[in-house]
Amino acid sequence: MKILHTIDPHLGKRVNEFPMLDDQAYILDQIVRIVQKEQPDVVLIAGDVYNVSTPSGEAVRLLNDFITSLHAICDHIVVLSGNHDSAERLAFGSEIMCKNGVYFSQTFSANPQKITLNDSFGEVNIYLLPFVRPIDVRYAFKDDSEEMSITTYDEAISQAIKVMDPDYTQRNILVAHQYIKGADRCDGEESIGGLDEVDATIVENFDYVALGHLHRPQQVQYPHIRYSGSPLKYSFSEVNNTKSVSIVELNEKGSLSIHKKVLVPLHDWADLRGTYDELMSKSFYEGKGYESMYVRLTLTDEDEIVDAMNKLRGVYPLAMQLQYDNRRTQSSMTVGEAENVEEKSPLELVSEFFERQNGQPMNDEQKDLVTNLINEIFV
Repeated sequence: MKILHTIDPHLGKRVNEFPMLDDQAYILDQIVRIVQKEQPDVVLIAGDVYNVSTPSGEAVRLLNDFITSLHAICDHIVVLSGNHDSAERLAFGSEIMCKNGVYFSQTFSANPQKITLNDSFGEVNIYLLPFVRPIDVRYAFKDDSEEMSITTYDEAISQAIKVMDPDYTQRNILVAHQYIKGADRCDGEESIGGLDEVDATIVENFDYVALGHLHRPQQVQYPHIRYSGSPLKYSFSEVNNTKSVSIVELNEKGSLSIHKKVLVPLHDWADLRGTYDELMSKSFYEGKGYESMYVRLTLTDEDEIVDAMNKLRGVYPLAMQLQYDNRRTQSSMTVGEAENVEEKSPLELVSEFFERQNGQPMNDEQKDLVTNLINEIFV
C-alpha cells in the first residue's frame, strides 16, 4: 500500500500580519500534482487542517477545493483534527463523505475510529487518534471509575491505544496529532513545559505512525514513527528547513520504505543581518531573490534608523520583522520580541514577564511552580 503523509497546513494562518492563503493554495496544488504522479492508495493529513477552530470562509473554500482535487485522483483521503481545529466542525458531514472514501476524524470517544483498506497483501487497518489531552480521555471514560485517574499524556494515549485493541499480527497504521518525546520543535509550536510529551514506546508496535503537530520533518526514535513536516514554513526557526511530503510504501508485514518529495514554496524565507547601509547595498541583495522572500531583518547599527522598516521594504517588500542587535538591545529585551507573543509557550511568556518586572530570570524552583500551575490549567 502506498501512502502520502502530510500535516499541519494551518489553512487561514497569518504570519506577522501577512496572509498565507496564496502560499497555501500554491503548495496544496503542488501536493495534488505529487499525488497525481505518485498515485498513492491513500492520502493522510495528520491534523491542524485549519489555524483556528472557527476558520474563515476563504480557508474553508481552500480545503474544499483541495479535497475535491484529491478525490478526483485518489480513492481514499483521511483528515485528522489537530489542536488548532474544532473536531466537531471538521467532522461535519463525515458520515456521508466516508461512503465516498473521504474520512474525517470524529471527536475523541471510547469508540475508536478504524478504517480498513485492502491491497495485494491483505488488510491494512488505519486508526485515527485526533489531538487529545488527559481531560478529553477522562471525559470519554467518565463512567469508568478506573480510568478517571488519567492525569498524564502517556496515560491518556496508552488508554486510547488500549481501546483500539489493534491486532499486531496485522498491518496497522496510526494517524495521530501529538508530541512524541525526543522530537525537535520549531518556534511557535505550543507546549506546556514538556508535560504534553508522549513516550514513543506507547505507539512503537504500529507498522507506521503518521504524526502531525511538529512542523520539522523527522523520525522519532524509530524510522516508522514520523512527522512529515508542515508543507510551508511558518517561523524563522525553519529558515534552513526543506519542506516535503512523505511517501510511504507498506508491503507485507515488516516491509516498509519511506522517501520524501520536496515541496517548493511560492515564497521562501530568509534571515538577514547587517547594518542598514549593508542591507541596502546592491552588492548585498542583488541577484539573491530577496525581493520575493519573507525576510527578517536584524540591524546592527548602534543608532536607531528613522522609519527603517518602510525604507527597507523598498528593497525587501515582504519584510516580516525588524529587530536590532546592538549594545542597547543586548543589555535589555530585543526589539520585536513582543510581536511574537502567539509563538511562545505559556512558560516562556511568564518567564519573560518575570524578567522584565524583576530584572533577573526565574530560578528553577520558580519555574517548577509556574509549570505546575500551567499543568493544572491546561491539562
